Amino acid sequence: MSFNVKAGVRLAALFVVLVALGSCGLPRPGPNKREIFSSSVQREGNAFIVSVNERVIQYTSVAPAVMFSDRFTNAGKIGPDLIRPGDVLGLQIWENTSDTLLGGEATSNTQIQEIQVDSSGNIFVPYAGRIRAAGSTPDQLRAVITRKLDAQTPDPQVVVRRIAGDGSSVSVMGGVSAQGVYPIQGATRTLSAMLAKAGGIKIEPEVAQIRVTRGDQTGKVWFADLYNNPKSDIALRPGDRIYVEEDTRSYTALGATGAQTRIPFNSQKLSAVEALAQVGGLSSSTADPTGVFIFRDEPEEIANAVLGRNDLVGSQRFAYVLDMTEPNGVFIGRDFLIRDGDTVFVTEAPFVSWNKTLSVLNSGIATGANVAKVSGN
Repeated sequence: MSFNVKAGVRLAALFVVLVALGSCGLPRPGPNKREIFSSSVQREGNAFIVSVNERVIQYTSVAPAVMFSDRFTNAGKIGPDLIRPGDVLGLQIWENTSDTLLGGEATSNTQIQEIQVDSSGNIFVPYAGRIRAAGSTPDQLRAVITRKLDAQTPDPQVVVRRIAGDGSSVSVMGGVSAQGVYPIQGATRTLSAMLAKAGGIKIEPEVAQIRVTRGDQTGKVWFADLYNNPKSDIALRPGDRIYVEEDTRSYTALGATGAQTRIPFNSQKLSAVEALAQVGGLSSSTADPTGVFIFRDEPEEIANAVLGRNDLVGSQRFAYVLDMTEPNGVFIGRDFLIRDGDTVFVTEAPFVSWNKTLSVLNSGIATGANVAKVSGN
């Protein structure tokens, strides 16, 4: 009689566990491979499930262009180091006499920190009068000022330099060592030279982008391309606004990986294998290497090309699947590029759910045995 009671309690406990499993399911990080395939368009779902091969890679390896338009690249360097209306000049004048015209009693050196070239292109220098500056180089203007002052003070020595102002200058902001407004001079007429003038960038070069706004147009380029592609090192124009920023692209990793989180790109191009490596790779104890999925929305032109169709209109949902156990699976994963906003999801291996089920069943049976033991006492 006692045996039957114990057996009944165990069976009841087992029944309760099975009911719980059937109604609630086991805890897991997401759908399994079978459930994902059941959501395909072919099975009246809302996503195209596509196994990745060389042909798919050919059509999907499309990275957004990060380059300057012809308006930027076709603009040649500005001419000689000419002074323009709006420029701000600094003058330094030495007089070869103790009875100076411009300096005080204790010095023969006079500094005029800022003189702005007016809208007509002129400046005013004490004792030299109104002088045409626009259209001249600093050295040419120096000669004019020297000649005008020479009639009033013996052998004056003049230095003219252009400093940041509203004329031939650009602003440099963002991830550089020294943000500020810099004049375009002979040595800083190109983008790379101006960045060097600002102390260089403070962002990792591999993920640094340079944005230049000129009037109502904006262009962008990878920092590395300034040196790898000379055409990207554009000539600057007065009023350009240069901004150095870090790449903002990212993807999300979920499922049986080393981490489940949002990950920024760490290079210009990121493959599926590299994306998995960034989060610690596949979990050796739970991952199904035949079920690595990349979820994304494909534009209609790529969707039609991948599927060999021409009737799809608008963005389409795709789930690309990688089988890392195939002979060339790792090579396929290495060549398949991740895009901004992708979700990389690794399914759990089937045995993981089975082990969880056995674990819960064993726990339930043990609970039932303990209950029966207590009842027997």
